[in-house]
Amino acid sequence: MNVIVNGDQTELDSGATLADVVMMMGRQRMGSGVAAALNGELVTRSEWQDRRVTEGDRIEILGAAQGG
Repeated sequence: MNVIVNGDQTELDSGATLADVVMMMGRQRMGSGVAAALNGELVTRSEWQDRRVTEGDRIEILGAAQGG
């Protein structure tokens, strides 16, 4: 299926979850400092494993970064 992840067209396997997308984006440690939105709706971390992604969804994965 095709979805948009952080503005880029991305192909995912059918049945993928939001947790799968977060890990695919290199955020293996799904700890603090990572936020995920699905179609403009912030999804709590506790829901990532259960939230299925469907064709055409728009996903934003954001991570906090230190700076100076």
